[in-house]
Amino acid sequence: MDKQIRSRLSLLNPVHFLALGFGSGLAAKMPGTFGTLAALPLVVLLSHYASFSVYLAVTILVSIVGIWICGKTAKDMGVHDDSSIVWDEVAGMLITMLAVPLSWQTLLAGFVLFRFFDILKPWPISYLDKHVHGGFGIMIDDVLAGAFALGILHLGLFLI
Repeated sequence: MDKQIRSRLSLLNPVHFLALGFGSGLAAKMPGTFGTLAALPLVVLLSHYASFSVYLAVTILVSIVGIWICGKTAKDMGVHDDSSIVWDEVAGMLITMLAVPLSWQTLLAGFVLFRFFDILKPWPISYLDKHVHGGFGIMIDDVLAGAFALGILHLGLFLI
């Protein structure tokens, strides 16, 4: 990330801290992967200690509030969807693991599937990524990547 852009951010600002995935988005290489990794403790905590209803409510809240968090941070940076903004990866990983029985195998499969769809961006993810802007644009491609990963993960669990 450019030092001039970085100077517009502060991890002491709660909005920036969340948008940067608790600081994980500042990784020099693969910030999206590090942002997804930062979501894993939240996935594990919610999966083990919360009901499905609470997990779903948190996931919806993270996704909806993420529109504002990502949009505000992008505006503060003066850059649309900078790679350091990874709150969308947090939301996408939460979506991926929705109602999935948690084990290291399902967590690994969910992680790989989400990163696959987030990186390759098959249609309609690629279309939304290119044509939808602002905070909603930052969030929607990862929400959809999470939904694709969720569907494949549940299909795989059903078939085995």
